Amino acid sequence: MMQLTDTQWSITEEKIAQAALSKAKEREINALVTTVRQQASGIQEFDDLWYLHDFLSARRYDLDGKYDSRNATVIFALAGLVKEGWLKIDELEGLDKEKLTKVSAMTRII
Repeated sequence: MMQLTDTQWSITEEKIAQAALSKAKEREINALVTTVRQQASGIQEFDDLWYLHDFLSARRYDLDGKYDSRNATVIFALAGLVKEGWLKIDELEGLDKEKLTKVSAMTRII
């Protein structure tokens, strides 16, 4: 039985996955910038400033780990991004059927 981490990636598939990760990250960062602008414009008290700081620290931690492109974990990253709405499954066209099936299935369990 093949493990998810045993999946081999062709150079083309690696490029597709990397492009998808980049596209999703750009979308998420753009959404974050919009949110931060809105939150920053509403700062009225000192505590609001620290709330924004804590929010940004948490988002940075999340983003730093989310876009892992190592072959052993990229299936999980792609599935998570599809589940969260930063990617659509059709943006992964070009990956072999088995990988697409795994990504699709994992969006229902993670």
